[in-house]
Parts: sequence; C-alpha cells; structure tokens
Amino acid sequence: MQTEVRPALSLPGECLVVALGERHFRVERPWGALPTGAGKVTDVAVDGANRVYVLTRRDHYVDAPRDCVHVLAPDGAHLASWGAERILDAHMLAVDPSGRVWVVDRDCHEIVAFDVEGRELETRGRRHRPLEPFNHPSAVAFTHEGDMIVADGYAGGSLHRFDADGRHLHRWGAVGTVPGEFLTAHGLWVLPDGRVAVADRENHRVQLFTPDGTCDAVWTGFHRPSDIWGDAAGQLYVADRIPTLSLFDGAGQRLGRCRPVLNGAHGIHGDSTGHLFLAEGNPSRITRLVPFS
Repeated sequence: MQTEVRPALSLPGECLVVALGERHFRVERPWGALPTGAGKVTDVAVDGANRVYVLTRRDHYVDAPRDCVHVLAPDGAHLASWGAERILDAHMLAVDPSGRVWVVDRDCHEIVAFDVEGRELETRGRRHRPLEPFNHPSAVAFTHEGDMIVADGYAGGSLHRFDADGRHLHRWGAVGTVPGEFLTAHGLWVLPDGRVAVADRENHRVQLFTPDGTCDAVWTGFHRPSDIWGDAAGQLYVADRIPTLSLFDGAGQRLGRCRPVLNGAHGIHGDSTGHLFLAEGNPSRITRLVPFS
C-alpha cells in the first residue's frame, strides 16, 4: 500500500499549527490590542465588516466599573471600548443580522442591544427581575430571519424564542439530563436550515432542535462544551474544556479535532476570510487561528 507524501508546510519562523479536517491553521496568541486592565476575556463575535467584538468580565463587588465591549479592527487594532455604565455581569455577546450587538448581562437577567458605537438600543428581560422571563441567561443567537434564541442557561434550564419585533414566541426545555433538558444551556448557534444547536455544558453534549423546539439530535464525546459557531456551509465548530475544538458537518459527523488553546475557550467565532477567534479566560486572551492550507 503506497502512502501519500505531502510537501512540508512553509511557515514564517517557529509557530504552532493545528488541523481541522483538511485545513491547517497557524495559532496566533495573544491576538488583538486589548486595553490594559480590560478584565477577563469571556466571549468574541465578528460583524459583517469583520470587526471583532471582545467581551470582558469583572468582579463587580471588587472592581470599579470598566468598559466590557472592545471593538477591534480586522488587523487587531483597537477601535473603541464601551459598556462600563450599563453592563454589570458580561457573559456572552452576539451580533444580529442588522448589525446590533447584544450583550448578555447574566446575573442581571437581561440582554442589552447596542449599536456599533455603544449606544443602547433596546433590551430583552427585566433588569434584576429573575423569571421575567430570564433566570441567569447565558447566550443569544439569531436566525437568518432575525428571530432571537436565548439560552436561559444557569438557572432557567430552557430556551426562549422571540421574533424580530421582540414578541416572545415560545419557550422549551427544563432542568434535567434526558434529551430536551439542560443542566447548563451555555452557547448556541442557529444553522442555515433553522435548527438550533446548544452546548449543554454540564451534560457534556450538544443538542440540536427543530425551530419549534423538538429535540432532533444529541451529539456526545465532549467535556463541558462551552460554545458553538457555524460557518456558511452549515459546519459547526464546538469548543470544550478538554480542551479541544471539534468540527462537524450538519449531520453530526466529526470532521476534525484539535487543541488550539491552553485550558479551554469560553467563546468562539469566525470571520468571512476563514479566521477563527477563541475567547480564553485562563490565561485571559484572544487566540486567532489563521488558515494557510
């Protein structure tokens, strides 16, 4: 049996390389010009202009208010920071189809929308009012039509769906371990076909749901998966705390697996040019994966 011999990879200097399926990535870390003393990195998102939004968290019982959303140019240059006077417990964030930036203020039971310059636009949930309707939410994602899906992750044990006008459509799930239940619904993503993928972290699995909330599939083989990001082809990238980053097709076939971070990524997102961004809390930094083959 003849073995295929691939040419050696040509890279500038000494660097780390990981593979996901047939693609290789150069590992760059820390990436991006975050302000000194910005806080603990907790999530990352990318908008349609490939601006990178880095979310950082502080101990609000100890630290003075500080900006928690940091906007970086595609080359990592710092553009702006904002959110100090509005967000208390920055957990995760997402950019909706219209370009609004939604920040999950977890322990305030609220999700707040801003424009790209940090001006507040609207909210979901009632601040400091648990169960109206959120109970320590963790993440938010959007359908292509603009509907919002909220992971009511740390205490609610459910998902909520809102239409683009903010009307609450339905809620599904409960605290538990059987399919359709959650211990911590943490990160989530909406696939091009409308299915919702959820990192059910403390159940060590990813669950997929139809738009009406029916459990469609359960994927296992993770240790505390934290976040999910999907590309335009419908492939899903799942970050867990082994730590690994895994690539799946929409049917759940694992296409690749690598170890690009030290202790695990709390958040993940990609841009339109194929770069992947991983939000690491320990050590606190952004790691960027740069494709080169």
